[in-house]
This record gives sequence, C-alpha cells and structure tokens, in this order.
Amino acid sequence: MSHHPTEILVAGQWRRGGGAPLDTVNPATGQVLATLHTASAEDVDEAARAAAAAAADPAWRELLPHQRARLLYRIAELTEEAADELAATQTADTGKTLTETKALALSAAGTFRYLAATLETAEEAITPSRGPYVTMSVHEPIGVVGAINPWNSPVASDAQKIAPALAAGNAVLLKPAAWTPLVSLRLGRIITRALSELGLPTALLSVLPGSGRVVGDAVVKHPLVGRIGFTGGTETGRSIAETAARKLIPASLELGGKSPTIVRADADVEQALAGVMFGIFSSSGQSCIAGSRLFVHASLYESFVAELVDRVRKLRVGPGTDPDTQVGPLVHTKHRDSVAAYVDLARSEGAEVLCGGAAPEDPAYENGAYYLPTVLTGLPNDSRTCQEEIFGPVLVALPYEDEDDLVEQANDSVYGLACGIWTRDHRAAWNLARRIDAGTVWINTYKQFSASTPFSGMKDSGLGTEKGRDAIRAYQRQKSLYWGTSEAPLPWAN
Repeated sequence: MSHHPTEILVAGQWRRGGGAPLDTVNPATGQVLATLHTASAEDVDEAARAAAAAAADPAWRELLPHQRARLLYRIAELTEEAADELAATQTADTGKTLTETKALALSAAGTFRYLAATLETAEEAITPSRGPYVTMSVHEPIGVVGAINPWNSPVASDAQKIAPALAAGNAVLLKPAAWTPLVSLRLGRIITRALSELGLPTALLSVLPGSGRVVGDAVVKHPLVGRIGFTGGTETGRSIAETAARKLIPASLELGGKSPTIVRADADVEQALAGVMFGIFSSSGQSCIAGSRLFVHASLYESFVAELVDRVRKLRVGPGTDPDTQVGPLVHTKHRDSVAAYVDLARSEGAEVLCGGAAPEDPAYENGAYYLPTVLTGLPNDSRTCQEEIFGPVLVALPYEDEDDLVEQANDSVYGLACGIWTRDHRAAWNLARRIDAGTVWINTYKQFSASTPFSGMKDSGLGTEKGRDAIRAYQRQKSLYWGTSEAPLPWAN
C-alpha cells in the first residue's frame, strides 16, 4: 500500500527518520502496511531546536488570538474534508471499525473547531485593585510542548493535545505510538498544509514515530520541552511525572482505568444491556474508560447476566472494513496474547468463562489479532482480574446487594477514571455519582465525549485535565502586571 507515508515530519520537513526501521501491520490480516524509519534522538533534538525557533518567530509569536484561531479553523476544515481517508488509514493501522474511525476523525475536526472558538472568545482578567495600582493577568505560550499518545484512538487523542497547544501559541513535538503511526502522520500533513497556507513556520509541528524508550524519552528529557501531555499506561506516566518534576515543568497524564458500570434494581434493562455491551466491547475493549467491572443488583443479577451473555455471543466479530463488524481485531498479536493471558489468569483465579475466552476458530481469522468478546463471573472484586487493566474485550460481572458496599467495592481500585450508572431514579443517580471516585460518570449512557467538557482521572488514572475551555490555559504560563496609578512619591523617593 504505497500511499501510506513512509517519511516522518522533523522540524516541518518530510524525510526519512534517522532511527531504526519499523513495520506497521494491519491487525486484521497480519500484513505489513508500511515500513517507516523512526525518529532518532538526534531527530528529536533537531525538531526541538527548530520548534523553539518557530515558537519565537514573530510571524507566530505576535499573532493575536483570533488570528491563531484562523489556523485552527483551517485545520478543522481540512481534517473534515479528509475524514474518509483518515478513517481508512486508521482502520488499516489499528483494526478499529470504519464507523468508529470516521467518528474519531470528525471528533478531531470538532476539537480544532471548538478550541478555535474558545480562543476567539477567551478573556484576560483585570483583577480587583488592592492599592494604588491596576492589576491584570495575561497568559503566554510555554514554547515547545511534547505530546505522547497511545495506539487506541490516535487521531482524536492527537487533536486533544495539538489543538490546545497551538491555540496557546506553542510548537508541538508529537510522538505517536510505535504500533499505529500512520494516521498521526496523515494529520501532520494536514496541519503542515494549513501552516504553509497561512505563511506560518511549518516547524511548529513535528511528528516523530518510534519507541518510548528512544523517542519518548528524548522528547520528555529535552531541555527545550516545557510541558508534557501524555496518554498511556500508568507506569510510563509515573516515570514521565518524575522527569517533569525534576525539570520543574507541568505534565498532564491520562492513564489507565478499571471502570465500574452499575446496574441498579430499577434500571431500564434494555437500555442497560445495550449500554454495558457498548461500554466494554466497542473498540474491542481497547479503551481507557471501558466499563470493565459490571456490578448488577442481586435481584437482577442472574437474569441480566444470562441475557447479556446471550447477546454478547451474537456480536459480529470481523475486520474493521466490513460494515457489519461490531468488534474488530485487537491492535496487534502481541496485545491479543496479553489479553488471552489475562483470561487464563482469571481461570486460574477461579473465574467461570460464560462466553468468549478464546480467539475465533474460523480459519478466516487466523492471521488477524482477533479475540472473542468475553464475560467472566465468579470472582471477588479483590482478584487480580478485577483490579488490573486488561485493555481488551473482557468484562467481569459481580452481584451487589447493599449500596454502601457497592460504593466501597467500586472505589476499591487504584484507578478512578470513569463510571456508568443505569437507573430510573434521578436522586439515586446523583447521590451515587457523587460518591464514586471517577473523573467522568455516565448516567443512562456510556462513552459519550464532548470537546467542551473537561476530562480527567483520579488516583492512578492520571493528573491534570484535558478538553474544556480551560484546555488552552493549561498550555500557557500566567503572568501578572501591576500598573502604578498613584501620583504620590514611592516610599524611597528623595
């Protein structure tokens, strides 16, 4: 498939990276899509220096906010025009269904558009005067920021970091995941085109694929990088936080999850069944906010789980390019093997596998990274299977009777990313939602996202916030100005 780019974007220039070659594979077929030459540490250094120069270039630095907004509007337009192409690239590289990748491409466009509007209307504050002076607060760019993203929904995650960073007036070094670099490079072409059209320095963006150990490390540790946005695993997040702390720079970390989804006795059962399935099996479970722990009230538990399993068995597994597919392959055979190992662990812990628990037997699937949607039961909440993030199509079901006990179990996790609640009682929903340790709670829905609504994690699920109006401010530094207004001489005047 020669139309996939084999060059990377270093300091605004498309060229072959100086690092090791990397095959990126279609997880539906096992075939190599493209061989990229990854970035080297020297490429990162060159990109960072050029980014610092571009960020300081008056052509960019002196743009007024509404002029920077024009760039974001243009990127949104071009992203929308290329949505089908971006979707096809992402489906080929990640295995996700075209329905989902098209939605992710449009979500990326929406993020650029929303932040352009936010930027147009952002206000600075004249703070209340407490003396013979006028005080005001202004926000300025940080300079060069690093963005490190995972493989599960590249184009939307890229927009969530690049859009506020550019809106804030910075330059960006983006490191996409080694398994799925293609759609980020395609987005890089769109952004470079928009920069060129507006006569802005193209070195404001570099897209630097490669391993976390080489490229990620070089980005995070580079002395010119003044902020890090990271989405990925909790352990990597901790080491980035340590480096950021030593450098005294801000970092936002969006990490793992083991989110509870709760079906109360008064839930609309039809709605809950569909929502629970979508919450864990869409994206083949490869989602930080997947509703992977299902708590069902004891009075409903057996009938609900039986009906759920019946429906999960009928979910259509297949390649993301087939419009009938509901559950695509996992991103890579290595990841599929890790999910399978977790289900074996569950068996050793005494789980009953109600459905799935294996790769599909059909020879048509044998070269792909497929795994069947799996429902487990019979495990306590303190089992490893209920505590560790599997990041695959694996749901563990637990009954509950008492709501205080439910809250204790739901919160008995190192993670605190998301939660789902299915109930007809609005008061119960409110009280339960407020008691759960999670950055996002969905009530009678799941996995809805909005660019205008902040997203964050508690506990080991992360640090800092993405999305929302304040996303731009998180990529800026605040400065206060005092303007003396008194005619009287200063204390030490002669």
